[in-house]
Amino acid sequence: HVQLVESGGGSVQPGGSLRLSCTASGVALDFADMGWYRQVPDFECEWISTIRADGSTTYADSVKGRFTISQNNAKTTTWLQMNSLKPEDTAMYYCAATYRGGPLPSIHRNDFRFWGQGTQVTVS
Repeated sequence: HVQLVESGGGSVQPGGSLRLSCTASGVALDFADMGWYRQVPDFECEWISTIRADGSTTYADSVKGRFTISQNNAKTTTWLQMNSLKPEDTAMYYCAATYRGGPLPSIHRNDFRFWGQGTQVTVS
């Protein structure tokens, strides 16, 4: 049984920073990919970033240069450092994980099997 728990959300002024954490627990944590998504009510869930088991990272254009995804060596915690936050970054942020990796980073919702409950980020 795998559990993902996000933390670190909150309220911040535009231009500020937050660091989200995703803590994974369970039997096996050798995920191929871990990702971050965000969702605003009445809008589709938006992929933000993916980190692969080899440490390679991919970002959506909307956050490239402002957000950084990273992971500890044990793969138990994945972070999303968010800088230069904008009001349009306001959303519920979710982390996700999958054991199944392909030649390309997982970016589609259906690529990920495990999801956290989310943490709210408000920029205003």
